[in-house]
Amino acid sequence: MNLRQKLLSGLVIPAHPLALNQERKLDERRQRALTRYYLAAGAGGVAVGVHTTQFTIRNPKHSLLRPVLELAAEEMRESETVKIAGVCGRQGQAHDEAELAARLGYDAVLLSLADLRGESISSLIDHARSIAEILPIIGFYLQSSVGGCVLPYAFWRELAELENLVAIKIAPFNRYQTIDVARAVADSGRAHQIALYTGNDDHILLDLLTEFDFGGPTVRICGGLLGQWAVWTKTAACHLERAKQQAGSVPSGLLTLAQQLTDANAAIFDPVHDFRGCIPGIHEILRRQGLLEGRWCLDRDEELSSGQIEEIDRVTKAYPHLQDDEFVQEHLDEWLG
Repeated sequence: MNLRQKLLSGLVIPAHPLALNQERKLDERRQRALTRYYLAAGAGGVAVGVHTTQFTIRNPKHSLLRPVLELAAEEMRESETVKIAGVCGRQGQAHDEAELAARLGYDAVLLSLADLRGESISSLIDHARSIAEILPIIGFYLQSSVGGCVLPYAFWRELAELENLVAIKIAPFNRYQTIDVARAVADSGRAHQIALYTGNDDHILLDLLTEFDFGGPTVRICGGLLGQWAVWTKTAACHLERAKQQAGSVPSGLLTLAQQLTDANAAIFDPVHDFRGCIPGIHEILRRQGLLEGRWCLDRDEELSSGQIEEIDRVTKAYPHLQDDEFVQEHLDEWLG
């Protein structure tokens, strides 16, 4: 299958975290182990250099973008996994990052427009078009609470006309804005070419189960590119397959599972504190499984919020069926080897 076909088939795409040691330096062994885990768990793609990887990797003080992209590319080289690199910044930075991804063999870039906040729609489209000349692009509606900007229907309708747009990650954590993207793609007549992916970690299964009908051709969200899927990835792959098998009425058991996953996500992503603890929350789950040594971030102030550890304890106890601890323990030594 080519890139479009793979994305349209519906994939589990985890947003790859950053493995650090106690000195907050790159832990190459565990960084590789994470990628191996995602491949073994059934991920059809991996997104690297994105929010979950920590945007600070681009800071010259750390200069980790290239080594992190290289490590993941090396681990995925022999697989059919879709390799996605996060690209952000204004024109010069975004071009450099896209060209780096192309040299390293990445298939597409997830294009963040957060640094272009306040620009006109035409400027944003020109920026996207220029990056699409380097590699296929995945549009990205990033929630405003972690730096994204509001992007109206008109933007998505124009973006859908770009030939080298292969997918859109919808992650505003907002139902109205999610519908804007789905309607724009439906109206473009290119739903058979542009794959819609949920990034709404608070609404994962319901996004995957919804058929969007705007009075014309219907569209569906076919997969997910998610920070939540950076943990319990084996189970996530099972959830996606169950969602794909549904047509017509949705079993009440899946609706209950959707509620439970959202509750678990609230503990991990820390919305009660404006998501300040979301990356440490992901790290904490991976630490408990042995995939990470600790939950350290590049920013020493980035830690779990008050009460968050207790919430993580609660949901891990309440929902063992969401977790894949046994799978991880079975293969951990192999991935760390």
